[in-house]
Amino acid sequence: MDTVDMLGLTGKPYKIEVELRGKISRSLVEEISRIKKEPDWMRRLRLRSLELFEKLPMPKWVPGIEEIDLEELAHYVKPDAFQAQSWDELPREIREYYERLGIPEVEARFLSGLYAVMDSETVYGRVKEALRSKGVVIMSMDEAVRKDLPILKDYFMKIFPAADHKFAALHGALWSGGVFMYVPKGVKIPEPIEGFFLIGKAYEGQFEHTLIVADEGSYVNFIEGCSAPRFTGYSFHDGMVELYAHRNATIKFTTVQNWSKNVINYNNKRAIAESGAKVDWFEGSIGSKVTVTYPSTILKGDNAISRSMVVSLSKGPVIKDTGSKMIHLAPRTRSRIVNKTISAGGGVNIYRGLVKIVRGAKHSQADVECDSLVFDKESKAHTYPHNQVDEPTAQVTHEATTGRLSEPQLFYMQSRGLSEDEAKSLIVLGFLSDILVELPFEYLNILNRVIQLEFKELGAVG
Repeated sequence: MDTVDMLGLTGKPYKIEVELRGKISRSLVEEISRIKKEPDWMRRLRLRSLELFEKLPMPKWVPGIEEIDLEELAHYVKPDAFQAQSWDELPREIREYYERLGIPEVEARFLSGLYAVMDSETVYGRVKEALRSKGVVIMSMDEAVRKDLPILKDYFMKIFPAADHKFAALHGALWSGGVFMYVPKGVKIPEPIEGFFLIGKAYEGQFEHTLIVADEGSYVNFIEGCSAPRFTGYSFHDGMVELYAHRNATIKFTTVQNWSKNVINYNNKRAIAESGAKVDWFEGSIGSKVTVTYPSTILKGDNAISRSMVVSLSKGPVIKDTGSKMIHLAPRTRSRIVNKTISAGGGVNIYRGLVKIVRGAKHSQADVECDSLVFDKESKAHTYPHNQVDEPTAQVTHEATTGRLSEPQLFYMQSRGLSEDEAKSLIVLGFLSDILVELPFEYLNILNRVIQLEFKELGAVG
């Protein structure tokens, strides 16, 4: 059973205003830029990215590539809806998607602001006025580009350049939707902001772009939610997140990824942390057919700190290629990577991580912990860590464990009155408990529910 179907989300038809499909060419890229009424610098950035996309080689090691036919995808899809500031303004067919996922309720109870992207465009955006009075700038990425905000040019694809790899270049050429946020010096936003991304159609590419700039001493907690109904064909996600934490700023970035199991998900996430800044990543990867993502932080200034906590569940014939990267460029920087994977029903988890400490990053420290839980003989967990330490005063630790769910464990728990499904869910949640506490309560409940539903359908252990 599909994860999203279990949440009651089905693919109902809705009206489309614009759809651009087929060969990725200069005319297609210019048409996207024209529709969006972009300034010339963005049009040129798209075209430079297209040139890189055409030159860069296809990475052969990335899983799922063989299934992607870029020419059969819709690269830009605009639903027949304008950006609403209340849910009642949205067409009923679109509003129902979000209502079934409980998004309006979460917004009302918990969030400082919410931006919802459907297909390629932002269809809903609202933020509390109190934030604007503090000088916080938050808007859809498309609006920020149309307004030609000067700060945007300084950061857009400067943290994660298009030249990094072929799919970063593809993103640069085709990006659409997403969120731009600037938090002024010393401003702390206690309640989270959320960006919610929904793919509504099969054979569609989604390329949203999120950029957060936290100025000196500021604080922001951003949550990214992802979902899609189950389609008869696959869809492709190639999003990008860029974070810049200035001196002593803190950015927490949480992803709850629950794509349906025919979405191929390549995500590009990178942060830069200046002196004394802190960047925390939390990645909850539950859905999708294939996911490739490695949240990364460049620790650029003295005493910068970053943590990356990744939870990855592969149940059924799916592959999760996840991990984290920490690049230490300055003295006394600290990083911690915790990666926990659960493989069941033939699922495959791959951890691919990098810790790099350059010469001169004196007394820096990095800790890596990789734990895998494998449910049966058909499922697999692979670990490929890479630690490169060029500074003799630095310290790096790495721990890795792999455990298998056993019949005696289940028997013991069932003898205490639990059903097999309840016992499996409890084992998984116990395995993840030390990092799930990092999640806000509302999102912890969502993740718990999804995990419980996933394992309710699991057969007997091997």
